[in-house]
Amino acid sequence: MSVVEKYWDDACEGDECISPTYTVTRERILAYAELTGDHTPVHVDEAYANASHFGCLVAHGLFGLSIADGLKTRSDMRFVPGMSLGWEWSFVVPIKLGDTVRVRFRVESKRESKSKPGWGILVLPSELINQRDEVVQKGEHRVMVPRRPA
Repeated sequence: MSVVEKYWDDACEGDECISPTYTVTRERILAYAELTGDHTPVHVDEAYANASHFGCLVAHGLFGLSIADGLKTRSDMRFVPGMSLGWEWSFVVPIKLGDTVRVRFRVESKRESKSKPGWGILVLPSELINQRDEVVQKGEHRVMVPRRPA
């Protein structure tokens, strides 16, 4: 099944979407640690993490944001590639080893770009949710998306 990419013009305020899921495994946490160079013990040392207040290995906070961004691109509301204008993001509770997460997001607002004709800006509040329906991370993504060609 292929996802049809949407232009800015296709977005409607209030549109909502829930992404496919992603399971956080030891291998994925370790790969992220290797990629970023962040080998903080709660992420990579099982004995240390088990003895910590987390009680198990936990994913890096920025790994959660990366997962959320990637899941949006696999959703039914995927936009034609544009430009990220920034994120405001909060880490609510830890993403633990074995959690299966998905992202729920919506179009809060849209406006035409004042500086770049042929483009529009979307504000997408987003929540990363685990298998227990707990919000583990949340925030807002501002993105510039092309308008539909004339």
